[in-house]
Amino acid sequence: MLAGMVGVGLVSGLTATGSGPVPVLGAAAAVAVYWLVMRRVARRSTPEIARSGAGREALLGGGIGLGFILVSALLITAFGGYSFSWAGDGFLSVVWTAVVVQVGAAVTEELLFRGLALQALEQLWGSRAAIVITSLFFGVVHLGAPGASAWSGLAIALEAGVLLGAAFLWRRSIWFVVGLHFAWNTTEQLLGIPVSGHTPEGLFTVDVHGSALLTGGSFGLEASIVPVLIGVALAVPMLVLAHRNGDIKPRRRAGH
Repeated sequence: MLAGMVGVGLVSGLTATGSGPVPVLGAAAAVAVYWLVMRRVARRSTPEIARSGAGREALLGGGIGLGFILVSALLITAFGGYSFSWAGDGFLSVVWTAVVVQVGAAVTEELLFRGLALQALEQLWGSRAAIVITSLFFGVVHLGAPGASAWSGLAIALEAGVLLGAAFLWRRSIWFVVGLHFAWNTTEQLLGIPVSGHTPEGLFTVDVHGSALLTGGSFGLEASIVPVLIGVALAVPMLVLAHRNGDIKPRRRAGH
């Protein structure tokens, strides 16, 4: 886990804010580093990044991520929290920038948190402890974002850490959680909603009205109670299905 996190983290740090296709190239390099660490250091196969079925898993995850954000934004808008207007900037350039940046972010974050951390902790203490620890850590690392608070950290832990962890335990595919994560962030950005406190250029601008509990305030939609409730509602059936599939691993007993 530590070797992989250093390697993938280094690649991410060097490429995440690069221009043009650099973040996508960084994502490809991060996958290669992950494969190398798993095969040479952990000495295990890597079915979670198998090319067979990768496109299907990514599309399925992407559909869930897209629906999750659109439903959340629609409900907040219906309750008077958001109003949108067309930004009027270049369509293709905005979409291209959002896609390449969010591909890099989704791939590297999922390799770090679900590929490396969750699976390593799962081997030590079982699936339940692994999802709790990685979810809390996912919330903590977002505390440094603009507009962050204790509530936004908890919200991220619940709606993102638990949901993405449950998604991985259900499908056992990095591509599934990458698709979910990518569609989530890209949809948010294109709608003009701050992504974890950051407000990159989108196709729309959003005006925020009313309670921060409803809208998420300056941190963005992820600090709203709406996606927290929806995220937990999505995570529960995923965990149930993972349990039925025998993919919830128990805590390892001493000496085993």
